[in-house]
Amino acid sequence: MATERVLATYLIETPHPLQEAAEVLAGEQSSGTFVSVPGETDELRERFRARLESLQELEPVAEPSLPGVKVPEGVAEYRRARIEVSFSLENMGVNLPTLVATVAGNLFELREFSGLKLLDIELPQDFATRYPGPQFGIAGTRQLAGVEARPLIGTIVKPSVGLSPAQTAELAGELAGAGIDFIKDDELMADPPHSPLKERVEAVMKVLNKHADKTGKKVMYAFNISDSLQAMYRHHDIVQAASGTCVMVSLNSVGLAGVEALRGRASLPIHGHRNGWGMLNRHPALGIEFTAYQKLWRLAGVDHLHVNGLQNKFSESDESVVRSIKACLEPFLGGYHLLPVLSSGQWGGQAPEPYQLTKTVDLMYLAGGGIMAHPGGPAAGCAAIRQAWEAAVKGVELVDYAREHEELRLSIDKFRG
Repeated sequence: MATERVLATYLIETPHPLQEAAEVLAGEQSSGTFVSVPGETDELRERFRARLESLQELEPVAEPSLPGVKVPEGVAEYRRARIEVSFSLENMGVNLPTLVATVAGNLFELREFSGLKLLDIELPQDFATRYPGPQFGIAGTRQLAGVEARPLIGTIVKPSVGLSPAQTAELAGELAGAGIDFIKDDELMADPPHSPLKERVEAVMKVLNKHADKTGKKVMYAFNISDSLQAMYRHHDIVQAASGTCVMVSLNSVGLAGVEALRGRASLPIHGHRNGWGMLNRHPALGIEFTAYQKLWRLAGVDHLHVNGLQNKFSESDESVVRSIKACLEPFLGGYHLLPVLSSGQWGGQAPEPYQLTKTVDLMYLAGGGIMAHPGGPAAGCAAIRQAWEAAVKGVELVDYAREHEELRLSIDKFRG
C-alpha cells in the first residue's frame, strides 16, 4: 500500500506561478499547512506528501472566475492549467469518505486559486477489492425489467407531491397498462405525512403485482427511501416484502457512507438521483466533473445514475450530457457497469442525437410530459418513444419513420409544434 497512489486531475486558475500554486494544493491536501510545523520532517514529506505529476498550461484569462483570490501586486492575468496530483494510498487507506476529503476537500477554498475543479480520479485496484460496486448494473436491471436491445422507457410520478397512496397507485396502474418499463418517485417524495412510504408501497405494488400476474411483465418502480440510515433499511425491506424491484436514493442527501451501507444489505437495485448536482458542477471553474463524480457512486454501489438529458430544461449543455453517458459506460476498476438515466424534458425527439454520439441503447430514458401529455394518451406516449429509438438505431429520420407510425407522428406534431 505504501507505494500505491491515487491520481487526481484538476483544472486550476490562479494569478500565481502555476508550479507554485499546484504545490500549495499538494501540500494542503497531504502533509503540509500554511507554515512548517514540528514533526514535518523530510522523511515524512517524502513518504506522505502529495506529488505534482504533470502540468499542462492552458490559455490565460483576464478576469478571475471566482472571488476571494489573493492577487500578487502587478498581476494582470490569471493563468490556467490542467494538473495531475498523486496522493499516497497510505494517507487515507481504502476509505471513500477520506478519499473525497483528500481529492475534493479544503482545496476549493485556497486563496491561491480563482478557479479549481476536480476533473477525474484514478484509483488503485484495492478500491475494487474493498467496494463491490453495483449489484445489478445494466444486465441485472434489464433482467428484472424484461427489456433487451433497447432503452428502458420510464417516467416520474407527477405531480411531485400531493398525491395520496391510492392516487399514486392509480397512476402506476395506468402507466403499467400503457406498456411502460419503469416508474420512479420524485426526489421530493419520500415518506411524507400525506403519503407514508409503507402505505404507498402497499397500494402501488398491489396494482403492479396484479398487472404482472395478468401480463407477465413486472414494471419496475423505484420507491424513494431517502432518509436516515436505519429508516432506509426499514424502507428497503418494506419494498422487498411487497415484491418491489427497485429503491431510489437522493445521493447528495444521504452521502457516500449512507449509500455504501445500504448497498451492503440491499437485495434490490439502487436508483441514484443526483439532485443538487448543479451546486457541484454548474460553474465551469469550480466543483467536480461528472467523470469523477460517477466513479465515487459506482464504488458506493449505485446501479443507475442520472445524467440529465439532451435539450434539457436545465443549464447543462448537450456536450456535457453526452460525456456523462460515456463516463457511465466506461469500464472502471472491477468492470462495474452503471446504467445512465436520461431525463428532463425528454419526449423521443432527442433520441437520434444521443444514439449517434454514443452508439448505445444501454440507458434508461425517462419522460414525464412526453408520455403523459401525448395526444393519444400514455400508451401512445410510450409507443412514440420506443418508435423514436427504433428510428434512431435504424438511422431513419424521425419524420420519415413517423409516416408509418402514428404515435410518433402525433408526438412530433405535439412537441415540435
